[in-house]
Amino acid sequence: MEQMKLLVKNLYDLSHTLAKPLLEACSYPWEALPKIGDFIKELGKTLPSEEYEQREEFLWVAKTAKLYPNIYLGGPAVIGSHTEVRPGAFLRGNVLVGEGCVVGNSTELKNVILFDNVQVPHYNYVGDSILGYKAHMGAGAVTSNVKQDKSLVTVSTGFQKIETGLKKFGAMLGDHVEVGCNSVLNPGTVAGRCARIYPLSMVRQFVPEKTIHKNTGELSPIWEK
Repeated sequence: MEQMKLLVKNLYDLSHTLAKPLLEACSYPWEALPKIGDFIKELGKTLPSEEYEQREEFLWVAKTAKLYPNIYLGGPAVIGSHTEVRPGAFLRGNVLVGEGCVVGNSTELKNVILFDNVQVPHYNYVGDSILGYKAHMGAGAVTSNVKQDKSLVTVSTGFQKIETGLKKFGAMLGDHVEVGCNSVLNPGTVAGRCARIYPLSMVRQFVPEKTIHKNTGELSPIWEK
């Protein structure tokens, strides 16, 4: 059943995120979106002081993180170890960034979970989204997190539509997903593990794991070598 492929356990390896307790309590990953801020507030209290510096009431930054000039960090937020936050980055709050990530120049994050080693390195907007281990968004790729008619977001598997009850929902990207430059991930996009999205694509559906989404909307399997 396609719906089973959308479950947290089938999209993510939870050993690569501090959000593991939050996501373990969810069947579908988007169920975590309204809970990210409160989770970060509690998580921050448990972070070891020898590894993390608390900069504001609800803002914790790993001491090994590299923060460039001219950035904005708004809490609640956690920035993981060995992560880079590059010039012009705008982190608006409810942001959990894992270890070894790249948050690039002029990239904006809001209400998101980035697993370890995620890269959003150039001119990206990621809102109300969860990006799995080693997911990568090419330059200019963005999530669109609100429908134009402001109706509640559904997730389409091609055979059925799943009601989420959410007005704001960007994209759920599984582990190792690659998103090409200047692509738009429309509200309710879900991509399975190791999926690839071609540059200039406009995605508004479920892309199964190990599948290529071409910018015409065609889906093709990734053939193993």
